[in-house]
Amino acid sequence: MSLKKATLIIVLILLIDQISKIYVKTHFALHDDVTVFSWFKISFIENDGMAWGTKLSDFFTFISDESAKLILTLFRIVAVTGIAFWLIDVTKKKKSKTLIFAIAIIFAGALGNIIDSVFYGVLFSDSQMQVATFLPEEGGYARIFYGNVVDMLHFPIWNGTLPEWLPFFGGKSFSFFDPVFNVADIAISTGIGILIVFNKKAFND
Repeated sequence: MSLKKATLIIVLILLIDQISKIYVKTHFALHDDVTVFSWFKISFIENDGMAWGTKLSDFFTFISDESAKLILTLFRIVAVTGIAFWLIDVTKKKKSKTLIFAIAIIFAGALGNIIDSVFYGVLFSDSQMQVATFLPEEGGYARIFYGNVVDMLHFPIWNGTLPEWLPFFGGKSFSFFDPVFNVADIAISTGIGILIVFNKKAFND
């Protein structure tokens, strides 16, 4: 796969990701949700940390939430820069299509979430109890590099009580699948999954 084709894939994923985020940001107040099917909801949340809403300051208590946010954003930028160089390298060396495709969608997903972290705080007003506006006259809800990642895809496939015979968890309420995520997260997870499942095909040399 050529770098040109990989770039087209990246642009396509970024468009879908950003259009979906901007639509939700400008049509939903924070924590609003719409049931599409019984097993699928559009649920607007914002994530100012890592996966599952975890923050660096949860692990390193001497770091303030603000510093943790900046460190995370800068780390994401460094990481996506490294992925970009990796993608360019594997396309130049004409590595397998599987590897190039996986790296391309991981890069697209990572870049999609970086756009939120870097720019959304400046571009949008706050979503608490209101629908955000784009480029508000009074300024955005945060400084550059301090934006939150927009998540909206929620698949509550099953809710119920676990069987009593299950050790440790029997009789407890359980919901599958609770996390709310976005298109960028799907791209990253899919790319990593491809590298794991199709490892031999991806790294055929």
